[in-house]
Amino acid sequence: MMNLYVGNLAPQTTQEELRKAFQAHGEVSSATVLTTQMKGGRGTGPSRGKGFVAMPDPAQARAALAALDRREINGRAMTVEIARPVPPRRHRR
Repeated sequence: MMNLYVGNLAPQTTQEELRKAFQAHGEVSSATVLTTQMKGGRGTGPSRGKGFVAMPDPAQARAALAALDRREINGRAMTVEIARPVPPRRHRR
């Protein structure tokens, strides 16, 4: 399994468009476009311009990265790179 970070997405880019772009290069487990949370924690707001794609086959993920990095979707050249693991959070007291 390989997770890819996708940045510089156009605000109107949907998760389905992101999934379709990556599916052209292999199987996609999940595709997520990050959104801001609306006031009060209800619903989702506008796109944050970034997202993540998970692909089960690392070779296919690398091929997608090479093919899609700097490729335009909805008028913006997205950036694609291997997602870095999230560092563990420190508990505050």
